[in-house]
Amino acid sequence: MSKQKPSIPKGTRDFGPAEMAKRHFILNTIKKVYQKYGYAPIETPAMENLSVLQGKYGDEGDQLLFKILNSGDFLSKTEEEDRFDSKSLQPKISEKGLRYDLTVPFARFVVMNQHNLTFPFKRYQIQPVWRADRPQRGRYREFYQCDADAIGTNSMLCEAEIVLMIQEVFKSLQAKKANSLDYAIKINNRKILSGIVEVMGAEGKETDFAVAIDKLDKIGEEKVKEELIERGFEQSAIDTLSPLFALSGDNKEQLNFLKGFLKKSEMGQKGISELTDVFDILDSFGANVPQLELDVTLARGLSYYTGAIFEVKPKNVQMGSICGGGRYDGLTDTFGLPDVSGVGISFGVDRIYDVLEELELYPDNAESSTEVLMVSFDEESWKYCLKVLHRLRTANIRAELYPEPIKLKKQMKYANDKQIPFVILVGSEEMKTGDLTFKNMKEGTQESMNAESILKRFLGYE
Repeated sequence: MSKQKPSIPKGTRDFGPAEMAKRHFILNTIKKVYQKYGYAPIETPAMENLSVLQGKYGDEGDQLLFKILNSGDFLSKTEEEDRFDSKSLQPKISEKGLRYDLTVPFARFVVMNQHNLTFPFKRYQIQPVWRADRPQRGRYREFYQCDADAIGTNSMLCEAEIVLMIQEVFKSLQAKKANSLDYAIKINNRKILSGIVEVMGAEGKETDFAVAIDKLDKIGEEKVKEELIERGFEQSAIDTLSPLFALSGDNKEQLNFLKGFLKKSEMGQKGISELTDVFDILDSFGANVPQLELDVTLARGLSYYTGAIFEVKPKNVQMGSICGGGRYDGLTDTFGLPDVSGVGISFGVDRIYDVLEELELYPDNAESSTEVLMVSFDEESWKYCLKVLHRLRTANIRAELYPEPIKLKKQMKYANDKQIPFVILVGSEEMKTGDLTFKNMKEGTQESMNAESILKRFLGYE
């Protein structure tokens, strides 16, 4: 049998220990912020019934669903003509698919568990999702999402706290570095977009408008206008958008402009009122969020959003959005639970990983899982190390002992290669006096300390 060269599917990645340490730094940072704001964890299966997934993401989203073939002889229930018609074939050979995001499975979870949940229900979920997209930098077929959703309340407090959580996460991710990530928290409201469509005289074409305008930052104003024409919008209707493409000023000035621009749209005025409430609540918090920017062209293509929408975009790195979300009023309706409003966000871990890597924002110790390595000179000192190692681990210090007393140079190279910050060296003199050699690998300094003093150093008592 010939040997096969190992490979992984396009759009997926392996992560070694160094990469995983950085990913855990991101995930743990986000998790702490979610917990701080009262969100509890859940998990859902990697696969869902296609009936749960299809029809929730718009036509473009449905095309990106990974479908799973039925087990066994999946072609036995098909007819000859089915094989020439994918729409009739697919339901007969595939009933399940990999989840596209975490929000739709969450809505399904809420409906199935509604009698066991306390509302408003606030959950966070950190799991992989899959999309049959064209792989490129920052866009993968398998990637993690970190979602937080509050469901069962219409309060704009949730939107305001989402803004604060976003700010706190990115502040914590770069707290220990001099350089920084420059980013914008874009905010808009789907009701404002509906109001714009109403002013254009194109009622009923809200989805077409949202899909086209959502591409503004990727393809530019002229290409968006061309797509609107292709989607059936009149040129005279498109001309009414000119003031919006040129809109400038701070958030308050833009809201004031919109009040006049959308004065004939009740829906648009409601969207303006909701955003005003978000800004007012943030003011009541005493929060200073200079990154928050009203963007009336922000649409977010997912069809289930009905209210406020968010998107976080880095300014000093070439990368798409690294966080996004919004309010949805009808997502649980399709599963039989009407009149339940929810709002949430999702951090894109894989894109954030690449951004922090490019800006060198990881803390110096992010790649090290071990805090201290014990190094021995011979068999006797190796056995002595075992007792010290046990004391360190009992104190919850991440410690290891090189598995055998080989040459000192090789043991120290191991510490350097794993970026272990501290080393404890034990030889005959150390065993005799009880004062161990404690070496700081980064600074290249060392001192003699007994085990008790070393413990106190790690635990922050000295």
